[in-house]
Amino acid sequence: MDHFLYRDGALHAEDVAISDIAAAVGTPFYIYSTATLERHYRLFEEALAGLPHLICFAMKSNGNLAVIRTLAELGAGIDVVSAGEYLKARAAGVPGDRIVFSGVGKTREEMRLALDGGIRQFNVESEPELLALNEVALSMGVRAPITVRVNPDVDAKTHEKIATGKKENKFGIPISRARAVYAEAAALTGIEVVGIDVHIGSQLTDLEPFEQAYLKVADLTRQLRADGHDIHRLDLGGGLGIPYERSNAAPPLPLDYGAVIKRTVGDLGCEVEIEPGRLISGNAGLMVSRVIYVKSGEEREFLILDSAMNDLVRPSMYGAHHDIVPVIEPAPGTEMRPYDVVGPVCETGDTFAKQRPLPPIAAGDLVAFRSAGAYGAVMASEYNARPLIPEVLVKGDQFAVIRARPTYDELINRDTIPQWL
Repeated sequence: MDHFLYRDGALHAEDVAISDIAAAVGTPFYIYSTATLERHYRLFEEALAGLPHLICFAMKSNGNLAVIRTLAELGAGIDVVSAGEYLKARAAGVPGDRIVFSGVGKTREEMRLALDGGIRQFNVESEPELLALNEVALSMGVRAPITVRVNPDVDAKTHEKIATGKKENKFGIPISRARAVYAEAAALTGIEVVGIDVHIGSQLTDLEPFEQAYLKVADLTRQLRADGHDIHRLDLGGGLGIPYERSNAAPPLPLDYGAVIKRTVGDLGCEVEIEPGRLISGNAGLMVSRVIYVKSGEEREFLILDSAMNDLVRPSMYGAHHDIVPVIEPAPGTEMRPYDVVGPVCETGDTFAKQRPLPPIAAGDLVAFRSAGAYGAVMASEYNARPLIPEVLVKGDQFAVIRARPTYDELINRDTIPQWL
């Protein structure tokens, strides 16, 4: 469920007409619904009720400070994967003890930054990283809290570019080597072992891979405790999928996911962490564009928009589907016609949809891409010297620009011409 609905024939974000925002900020732009962000976060809270837990929003899905602050005020932790994300989380008001640092390539500088500013734990992904973290911690006179990310070799049954839990993926330590790595960690005086981490991928629409992975984590927990390790925290990752196509069957609900967690690891007495991103922010956002031209080809019609693959790369990068709807509601019984929906970038890959059935649309009309709140703005670029598009947050009948569109002067002035030219 989201809070983007038609009222009196016009698409609204909560109580604000999308067309009013377009008139105020120009197109294209991203828009997020506070009510939807809050609702989705609370669904996970309800799903884990009865277990000690922390929900750490995966900031890589949406890193806007206002979005992070909205979730932090509900009690969310944050899962970060870089120094920049760590600093943004702190700037948004998230305390260090609610920040988890993930990622396969943490540098010593990033480790030092997080240890100095406060961190809940590092999710360690390799033995070289473990040794480097120990060195940094000892140089600072502190102990670094860690989990070790284990790779359970479970097929998440998702897109190959976002699967992370198979043995050929770059993430984590093979679960078969976990006991040896934990023994190594326990011998390092700059390291404090607090738990286990696992994350098998993103956009999962089947609970079975979660169950397989979490059962392996439960077995490992018992083995490590028998070896003398104090395993009291389980970071179970994220990855629960969202319904990008409204016509398809809905993915499992957070409540169903929570039942899997309780069934597999709920008897271990551990604090549970999960790291949802897409399910919290995905359906909480739209990208709104204006049609520049309707172009008739020999065999098809093209809707040429003012947004492009640099603004929303998921269709080009993953072949991903986003529902596209007109901002003005079509009359009941309107006959659909197929369009190729494309952007103005000089690449054939700058295509959002092919032969997508839509009501008749004219130049100047506004269209909205649904489910664009995750991996939209955060993956955008300024390819073709196209400035990043604004982000807008709505709450009730209010809206605010939470990231402004850069001017062309700002874009140009980021470059420096050396004096010899």
